[in-house]
Amino acid sequence: METKTRILLAEDDEHLSELLKDSLEDEGYAVVVCGNGQDAIDVFDKSKFDICLLDIMMPIKDGFAVAKKIRQQSDVIPILFISTKALIEDKIEGYNKGADDYIVKPFNMKELLLKLTVFLRRTKKMFSDTIQEYQIGKTHFSYTALKLINPEGSFSVKQKEADLLRFLFQHPNRILKREEVLLAVWGKDDFFLGRSMDVFMSRIRKYLHGDPSVLLETIHGIGFRFSVPVNG
Repeated sequence: METKTRILLAEDDEHLSELLKDSLEDEGYAVVVCGNGQDAIDVFDKSKFDICLLDIMMPIKDGFAVAKKIRQQSDVIPILFISTKALIEDKIEGYNKGADDYIVKPFNMKELLLKLTVFLRRTKKMFSDTIQEYQIGKTHFSYTALKLINPEGSFSVKQKEADLLRFLFQHPNRILKREEVLLAVWGKDDFFLGRSMDVFMSRIRKYLHGDPSVLLETIHGIGFRFSVPVNG
């Protein structure tokens, strides 16, 4: 018997949480609902989940605090923030707090279900028998283990960072247009996603800093170039 995919849903709006729970269970998911951030942290500590949906504005502990606790235990489990806060600064803060995606209320249920499918497919692929390892210069990147290792140390990367790194490692020494990267990694070319991509690129530069033989360049007005040794 196949085990149902388990979702942690942290949402203090009882009407919305009930609606989401019913809709997700109709799609075959097992859903555990928490009405505040502290309950979500306590439940996550005691149970195994495959994906987390977190409201940001919650009593006791907000969604950012919950995400921080989850990320202390797992760099792998997908976290999706759901919030009425729609400014680009809010979204960027969400990604900086550990989110894999950020959904603004009100949202389309079909879009949410599609996002869940995409993230769960990536997680499943990551744990499959296919090992994706890359070596350029003195930098080793394991997409499977979400690890980047260079002379400066070993870094655990988040799923979206790993998706970006894999794309860069697969396309070294060529100019990559912004829209090309967005379409390949996020699936669409969007202004807000573009701002978020810049945040992720800044993080990746920090990871790569320990290997001077590789350089992630910004080509003003065009995109990026991942410059590596020709024989790398």
